[in-house]
Amino acid sequence: MATLTRRLATAAAAVVLAGCATTGEYADPRDPLEPMNRAVYRFNEAVDEAVLKPVATAYRDVVPAPARGYVRNFFSNIEDLLIGVNNLLQGKVGEGLQDWFRVAVNTVMGPFGINDWASEMGIEKHNEDFGQTFGRWGIGQGPYLVLPFLGSSTVRDGAGTALDLALHPIGEVDPRSARYGMTALRVTSLRADLLDASRILEEAALDKYVFQRDAYLQRRRSLVYDGRPPREAYDLPPEDEEKPAR
Repeated sequence: MATLTRRLATAAAAVVLAGCATTGEYADPRDPLEPMNRAVYRFNEAVDEAVLKPVATAYRDVVPAPARGYVRNFFSNIEDLLIGVNNLLQGKVGEGLQDWFRVAVNTVMGPFGINDWASEMGIEKHNEDFGQTFGRWGIGQGPYLVLPFLGSSTVRDGAGTALDLALHPIGEVDPRSARYGMTALRVTSLRADLLDASRILEEAALDKYVFQRDAYLQRRRSLVYDGRPPREAYDLPPEDEEKPAR
């Protein structure tokens, strides 16, 4: 316990010191806060190694795969409610109504969503959140951010995440102990699903921070544009770039 406390305290101190440091010049203009972000990244890794990863590993080893699937489906069914809201806010009415129909089917036939009958019936599952909605509305992503405990984000996605968390139906669960228990189970289930991916990341990436940052920004851009993002200026060959006026 003393070792864990020292590790967390050291990482937290690094976050504070990095936040006070001068940013300086960095190669990637999308990440002007890199010193602070790297410090938060190290803090998150310490928390993950000390708490989240061991709990998720034990969960995967002890809980049978079918039961883990029921847990995953249950929370996925709840999230379809907000996914539908975001599709409607983005003007995709058909997809939004489809999301809510998925909730109705899985809640009744599931029951409570533990079985994903909607997917078996060919009703597509979508992936939308408030960060994507803000992007569809034309709000720029802003600088890349690494949020404590939550990981990769941007200024825009951070605001979206705050709304996602504030409006998540689990926040309405009473009593409070049940709400906390459901939240812990949801986080554990999500982390367990990423155990293999994190192992591959550790083995393949020379700089995990850069690899994760670039992968996150590319994926979020693709999600905002539903898999068809426009080419960015630095993606264009020199002859296609806009020439400055003389």
